[in-house]
Amino acid sequence: MEEVKQVSTYLLGIDIGTTAVKAILLSENRIVYQTSVGQKLLSPQHGWAEEDAGEWWNNTIRAVGDVLAAVPDARNGIRAIGVSGMVPAIVLLDDRGEPLRNSIQQNDARATEEIERLKAELNQERLFAETGGFTNQQHVLPRLLWIREHEPNVWERISTVCGSYDYINYKLTGAKSLEINWAVESGMFDIRSRRWLSEQFELLGLSPDTFPEVKESAEVMGFISGEAAALTGLKAGTPVIAGSADHIASTLAAGIIESGELLIKFGGAGDILYCMNEIRPAPELFFDYHVYPGKYLLNGCMASSGSLVKWFSNELLQDESIDLFNRLDLAAEKVRPGSDGLIILPYFIGEKTPIFDPEARGVMFGMSLAHKREHMFRAILESVIYGFRHHIEVIHGLGYEPTKILATNGGAKSKFWCQIASDVLNAEIRSYPSHPGSALGVAFLAGKTIGVYKQWEQIRDFLTDYRDFKPNPNNVAVYDKAYAIYRELYTQLKPMFTSVNHLYDGTGIRQEEQVYERS
Repeated sequence: MEEVKQVSTYLLGIDIGTTAVKAILLSENRIVYQTSVGQKLLSPQHGWAEEDAGEWWNNTIRAVGDVLAAVPDARNGIRAIGVSGMVPAIVLLDDRGEPLRNSIQQNDARATEEIERLKAELNQERLFAETGGFTNQQHVLPRLLWIREHEPNVWERISTVCGSYDYINYKLTGAKSLEINWAVESGMFDIRSRRWLSEQFELLGLSPDTFPEVKESAEVMGFISGEAAALTGLKAGTPVIAGSADHIASTLAAGIIESGELLIKFGGAGDILYCMNEIRPAPELFFDYHVYPGKYLLNGCMASSGSLVKWFSNELLQDESIDLFNRLDLAAEKVRPGSDGLIILPYFIGEKTPIFDPEARGVMFGMSLAHKREHMFRAILESVIYGFRHHIEVIHGLGYEPTKILATNGGAKSKFWCQIASDVLNAEIRSYPSHPGSALGVAFLAGKTIGVYKQWEQIRDFLTDYRDFKPNPNNVAVYDKAYAIYRELYTQLKPMFTSVNHLYDGTGIRQEEQVYERS
């Protein structure tokens, strides 16, 4: 009698990130394979941040193909799929389900006039009570108003509004949905009653039907379609969950499921996430549901973090060497803490939390002819951690005390940057240098949905590679003084940011004369 070969159980996680689509394949408590395909962040005008949703889908096809080529039996063994992504990126679809234009990313800062108008038109105290936030650049409403006013040909053809991972879910399944944290972060959703705010749709002149049904993160939203199966090699009928905002999936992937635990993410943007047991929004921060039932997250997001490091290497150094950052780390380690008086404000594309100022700009303060590139590099790393510290001070002000600080994403690979974080924050930090991030979290969530994982704590089985850092008291004292200057710099320069932004829109072309749409 011919022996029947047992098919392994696999779970697939896909993350639609700012710089790449990543895919990860899990088999129980081990990572079997992971891959990524790079993509571009587009900034056609000053303050704009866009991406090509079609490129996301093509990169998803490529990434999944890489996985299935590396692990051939995964095609029949993948039991569930989860997708995470940037939130709340805005993807506008026509009645055929095709994107009408590039996405408008969550860190886009174009809708400054619409934000100011909405601050006056909407009752901000009521808005905060209902949504957990005041009108800001990350909200969906001001960016949609911008589309209505500047791209009317796009506006009148909108059939569906969705997010980055919601779009990929649609391409995989043919079904449309919105994951709940896209709704929560949209600024158009009541976080307690879990309903859309009808008056905002009336203000837009859009039907609520333009927004697909909101699904819980772990809820199955559809199944791999025949068309997607043919394009990707995945098995038709495989369940796909609603997925997760990338920063929430990363929080789960770091093992954070207890109140008091805090994550700092050194990604393209900088995320700070604090786990708590109650719905308690803060004016300076965003608010999210954790994918872990009954837990909630205070969420800070800095517009620039790793993207600032990349800008420094690409634009100023024009060096893309593989070992560049190791060399910069070694050189910057010889520079004294505080970068010999060089302090940087990292607001190079405006800033979201905790200052909510899209007009803020990057500043290099204290420069002299004695400063070299290693000073600038160290000052950039320090500036990101000053931003993290600002967020933690807000959390302290609410009466919360982080019990544990964990660090993930690209910057967590750098021992030097993690030590700076420990010194600036005056706290012990555990970093995960090989942490795969959101794709791991959403793959685990898919497995939890179908019963592969019985306990949430099993996520910690993946967290075996870590480093611990303790603060150096001498460095802490220096950074306390430098941080005070950092905070005062923004206070003093804030009025000037508005003035300089009105000089010129960054392109030499008046924005009202531009036509920017995608047919």
